[in-house]
Amino acid sequence: MTITTGLATREGTVQDNADAARVYRMSTGTIGAAVIDGIGHGPHTSATAPLLAEVAARVTAHRGALAGILNAGLLIADEGHDGEEANAVAVVALVEEAYTRIAWVGDCRAYGWDDTRLRRYSTDQTMGQWVRQYGPPVEIAEHFDDWVRVTLHSATVATTRELDIPDPLVILTSDGVHDQVPEHDMIELIRKHARTPQALADALVAAAQPDKDGYRDDATAIVIRNIRN
Repeated sequence: MTITTGLATREGTVQDNADAARVYRMSTGTIGAAVIDGIGHGPHTSATAPLLAEVAARVTAHRGALAGILNAGLLIADEGHDGEEANAVAVVALVEEAYTRIAWVGDCRAYGWDDTRLRRYSTDQTMGQWVRQYGPPVEIAEHFDDWVRVTLHSATVATTRELDIPDPLVILTSDGVHDQVPEHDMIELIRKHARTPQALADALVAAAQPDKDGYRDDATAIVIRNIRN
């Protein structure tokens, strides 16, 4: 088994970076990886996000993807003495020789690349996605895409999603990447950099462009390449 990883993050145009990411490698070679996207830019968010990422990555490696999400959530389960404790959404990945398992809350995403196609394995836990399930016009649902229904603060066993990814290349992103890099651009970057995870992570983050109002979100990506012998 050969697992290589890449990690990149870039501050957006509003205050400091509320994203964070960590990759933790155990002595056995097992990988735990986590992307955290802080909600807003409150006084604790940028300071707490790296702690959430560290805990999520390490616990994921030791105890599994679901445990990684839930233990990170425990750190911010209380709103704090001032009522302004950080909150965030997250995606984690446990990568071992035989498989990759992901877990997530909110709208961080996990993609897989099988050398020919890009597939999104996660489903955004947003009100916009919920509305789409009931068939209203797409333009109505889009108004609710920023309304996150599940966060680390509210994560439970029942509300945390899990599944396995069979593809050898896994990409974890915050919405500053997947909302601001068109999928066809992502595919082109993956084709170019699939064998070099760090170069791909750097390219995905750098490709995030401002919207028509000049706003660019914090952008973070982790790329994991698992070549099974």
